[in-house]
Amino acid sequence: MSEAALREQICLLAKSLFDRGLTHGSTGNISARTEDGGLLVSPTGTSFGRLDPARLARFDAAGAHVDGDKPTKEMPLHTAFYDTRGTAGAVVHLHSCHSVALSMLEADEEDFLPPLTPYGVMLLGRVKLLPFFLPGDPAMGEAVRGLAGKRSAVMLANHGPVVAGKDVEAACNAVEELEATAKLALMTRGMGARGLDGGQVQALVSKFNLEWDA
Repeated sequence: MSEAALREQICLLAKSLFDRGLTHGSTGNISARTEDGGLLVSPTGTSFGRLDPARLARFDAAGAHVDGDKPTKEMPLHTAFYDTRGTAGAVVHLHSCHSVALSMLEADEEDFLPPLTPYGVMLLGRVKLLPFFLPGDPAMGEAVRGLAGKRSAVMLANHGPVVAGKDVEAACNAVEELEATAKLALMTRGMGARGLDGGQVQALVSKFNLEWDA
């Protein structure tokens, strides 16, 4: 995909997320690899509903900011995924309501999302719940690096989800699935909901050759 087309796609998908309430105000950030190994990144303090393709921050393959507006302060999160996951072609971070709400309740840090549907397992794998960090704290990136590329999705407690995908569309689809699964988990919490059992999860992992950190 040409850089011009990628710029347009980033802004189109970001606006779709914003228009459906998956992030709000000037929250959230998004990045994607360019064909030359650089990055396009949403600028700091901007709204997903009003991103300008021409003003996206541009990094070269060596990681130098070479064009566009100042990037999001959450760059350590993005670079941590790119540096540790060779399959990462895009990263999306949202402040989506249901996933944030679920992070405030008691949860398994290794398996933040229960396996409720096949697509949660297929698109996300196991989601790691990370502790609360101040916004922009480089320690968030170090926490992701500490996972050694084993997770494509993490949940920042009291903050929001971060998901890496092979491209922008895949990353956006996955972060939407994370929010939808969190919503289901909240809707059914304490009701004895029947999620997928271990055998069903392993069948999915085997059939679709999924990453599944044991």
